[in-house]
Amino acid sequence: MTGTIERTRREDYKRFQAISTRWMDNDVYGHVNNVVYYSWFDTAVNRLLVVNGLLDIHEGDVIGLVAETGCRYFSPTAFPDEIQAGVRVAHVGTSSVRYEIGLFRNKEEEAAAVGHFVHVYVDRETKRPVPVDNKMRGFLESLRS
Repeated sequence: MTGTIERTRREDYKRFQAISTRWMDNDVYGHVNNVVYYSWFDTAVNRLLVVNGLLDIHEGDVIGLVAETGCRYFSPTAFPDEIQAGVRVAHVGTSSVRYEIGLFRNKEEEAAAVGHFVHVYVDRETKRPVPVDNKMRGFLESLRS
């Protein structure tokens, strides 16, 4: 990611996915460990696609592979916080999508962390890039920031 990542607010996102923290997410310092945030990004993006019928993770011909991810942390989260992951789309290319995710602790208006996640959509068998189909493209465009 180039440049400075700004702290976002709930109003900056169109869709949200609820994520519960778990006891095991806390590290020895008493807050959620940084690696868990990347799991939350993956969960938020893929759940949004699966529940909207855009990605069949078991039988689909097309899968999304992560090409890039990054995160900037602003404030800690800890068990038993409830996290709301705001998801928006910054760019839709021919075969790739850049998602931006804001992680919000409990009812807070400012993100505890802001990250991005780039999927390249590929053929399940060949792992070669394939164009984002029209149905998915329409959905993704509705999430553009």
